[in-house]
Order: sequence, then structure tokens, then C-alpha cells
Amino acid sequence: MNSTPTATRTRTRRTGAAAVAALVLAGIVTAAGPAAAAPSCTPRIQVLASLGTGGYSVGNEQTEGVLGLGTGTLSVGVSGGRPVYWTGTRLHKVPLPGADPSGAVLAVNKSGLMVGAAHGADGYLFTYRAGDAAVTRLPGSDWLSDDADVNDAGYVVSRTRPGTGTVWKDGRKVRDLAVPADAAPGTRIELVSGINNKGDVIGMAREDYEVPETGQRLEGSYPVLWPADGGPAKALSRTSNDSWVQDIDESGRVVGYDWYGMGYQFRPVAWTPPYAGPVDAPGALKTHPYGTFEAVSPTTGVSVGTAKFHPDIQTLPDQAQLWTGTGPVLALPRLAANQAATAQSAADDGRVGGAAVNTGGTLKPVIWTCATKQAYLPK
Repeated sequence: MNSTPTATRTRTRRTGAAAVAALVLAGIVTAAGPAAAAPSCTPRIQVLASLGTGGYSVGNEQTEGVLGLGTGTLSVGVSGGRPVYWTGTRLHKVPLPGADPSGAVLAVNKSGLMVGAAHGADGYLFTYRAGDAAVTRLPGSDWLSDDADVNDAGYVVSRTRPGTGTVWKDGRKVRDLAVPADAAPGTRIELVSGINNKGDVIGMAREDYEVPETGQRLEGSYPVLWPADGGPAKALSRTSNDSWVQDIDESGRVVGYDWYGMGYQFRPVAWTPPYAGPVDAPGALKTHPYGTFEAVSPTTGVSVGTAKFHPDIQTLPDQAQLWTGTGPVLALPRLAANQAATAQSAADDGRVGGAAVNTGGTLKPVIWTCATKQAYLPK
């Protein structure tokens, strides 16, 4: 997700709690350089090699898709329900141990460091680089939320099984991410889904508490930001009883979606620093009542996600969507007429990664190149 360069640092050895704090602040707070100019490209839908032969099931776990876009032709994701990466259209399997290595690669940074999730009874998060003989398991990690990110300094963020946000570096934990100081008793971290190169981390807290004095029930989720300077967690504006955040760009812009009822009743939203005003809510794609934002490009402000109907009222198949930050939400072309498509990652060079169903009904990992040039307002 994050592709801006970071500064090289020299660090002296320290010990104790102060050392951990200094390590976190020195490493997470990085200098983000200027974005490189996007190269010229040809608008098309690039179909990548895949392991699976199944179709697209609304509401079920996705088994195919490009979940992260790296430097050059590197991309990462899931195929056949297994963690994979691609160089161009060529597929490579991540060498997970075990007979059934299911999972996904969730993100990749500029230097090719990947973070992924291994599924199963003993599921965990891992890091990996192309060519390594094995993955590096992250201690205390949890695969249940399938949300994690890595920045260009190599800091990985997610949550641990007890419901605590965590930062790892070089295979070891360096920081816990606490709930906001004014959170209700029993509040836990539901997910940690993004980190930018500055070091801002975003996630979501979930509360379920009855106020003894009034009997009021506090229940639902809300977005949380942990600032790069190591300051206390900050709750962002609630736009519904369940606000899901998915990604954060280099300016601190956060994207995600609100949940308004059963099934796929989602509304794409964005929070902009200093987070004091109302959230941006560009509305749904013209042809669909609901939708999500799953990712935002690091510096160009392009948000992508999926336009949806309720699973029980599928008037049209799901469609990949794109928002430039102004104007209406736009559609990305389908791989085949009347077949589903979904967008889940975005890069500064104009690429958008996701999955789409082909004419034979098979779900394929895809990349839209020059995506903003392909995006259109449906009739």
C-alpha cells in the first residue's frame, strides 16, 4: 500500500522501557519523500495467473484477488485460497508449512517485504520476501481479522488474539496499541488495518458495555487513530454504529465504510485530518445502493472498493468502484459483461488490484492499469 521512500537512520543501543519507546518512535516516524511521477501506461485489465477454478460468492471469503501492489510488477494476494505473489502475471506460492497452507498475503512495502495471514486452528501472521526459504512468524499474532499492513520502514501492524493492537519490527513486537483513554470498560481492538510511512496507524475498537447508572447499552465499533508521534489513541468521528476503517494514506486520510443494517448495507466514507469536521461521504455508485472503500493510494488520493446490493436482492453483480476524492463514485469496467468485480488495492502509478469474473464464470485476480482513465460514470 505504501510506496514512498523512507530515510536511512543510525540508532545507538539502549536498554529497558525507554529503549523500546525510542526504537518505536525512531522507526515508525519516518520521513516520507515526494511522490514520483506516475509513468505512462496503457489502460487495460491485466489478468494474472491463478490456482483456483471457482466463481464469485457474495458474502463468502474471497479466494482470489490482488490485495497489495508493490514496486514494479510485484503484487500480492490470494489465489485458490492460498497466499501468493505475482511478478507480472506469473504466480509464485508463499512457502507456508503444513499440508494445507491456506491464507493470504495482505500487503507489501516498497522493498518487497510482505505481510500475510496463515489460516487454520493455529493461525498466525507472517512476513516474507521473495526467494526466502520460509516465512517469519510474528509472535502473538492472530489471523482471525485478516487485517494487517506494513510500511516502507518494515513496521507491521495488526492485532493479537486477546484483542490488542500491536506493532512488530524485524519479527518481534515493539509496541502495543491501547484503546482510547476514555473508552468504555471492556472495549477491545477489533482490527488494526493500516499504517503509513509517517507512522500513523488506524484500526477499529469495539465496545459492549451497559452503563450501571442509566442502563444505557454502549455497543458497536468506531475508528481509532494512533498518531505517529506515539501520542494517545484518538477516536475518529462515528458515522454509524459500526464504522470500519481499511486504509490510510501519507496525508493521514482514512478510508472505510459504515454499516447500516443487515447484509451489504454499507456506505463508503473517508476521514480527513485534522478529523474535526464531517466525514466525506461521496455516496454509492449510481447503479448500486451500497458500497465500500477498501484502499487508498499513498499520495494521489484515489480510493477504491466495491459497489454492492444486498445478497438477497442481487439486481446487479458487485462492481469495482473508484473515487478520485471529488465528484461522484465511478465504476471500473468488468472483465466480462454481467459478471462481478471487486477492487481491494491502489498504487500511485495508477494500478488498482482486485478480482473479477471472466466469461467462463471463473474468478480471476486482476489489475486495472491507468485505472482513473478506465473509470466511468454508469448510466
